[in-house]
Amino acid sequence: MTQTQSQAEPETPALCRQLADLLLSKELKLVTAESCTGGMIAAACTDLAGSSAWFERGFVTYSNAAKTELLGVEEQLLDKAGAVSEDVARAMVLGALAHSHAHAQVAVAVTGVAGPSGGSPAKPVGTVWFGFAVPGQVMTEKCHFGGDRAAVRAATVQHAFTRLVALLG
Repeated sequence: MTQTQSQAEPETPALCRQLADLLLSKELKLVTAESCTGGMIAAACTDLAGSSAWFERGFVTYSNAAKTELLGVEEQLLDKAGAVSEDVARAMVLGALAHSHAHAQVAVAVTGVAGPSGGSPAKPVGTVWFGFAVPGQVMTEKCHFGGDRAAVRAATVQHAFTRLVALLG
């Protein structure tokens, strides 16, 4: 799926507020596991006053070692599939839930190639894998975002909030 932001789409703070309202109404807490966004999703969440009522914690797992140490992603999986893969996104989202000490019931994980380097023909710059976990469901999704590094990271954050709102709404 290729994503581009249109004028009709809500901005990230508005999406985050929608997510916060849904989490609060359902008495759920969120945990994040981020690679290519380096904590931008968690930062957007904690920009909202009162976020401690619905945001449990965030993991910034930029390196493969961090994915293994903090989330329990197996080294063999990283070696076999690569960090930017469906299997690793799934392992990251499940690891985030497991390492939240049962306080969070909702999770998002992102792993991708933000650029400007690091891409390959199989995984070009702008490729991002998402993992989502909501009560009763775990899913993954691959997107490709255009633009420079900042645009890819911003689109990743926005898509994470958009999808979580849809899954919980």
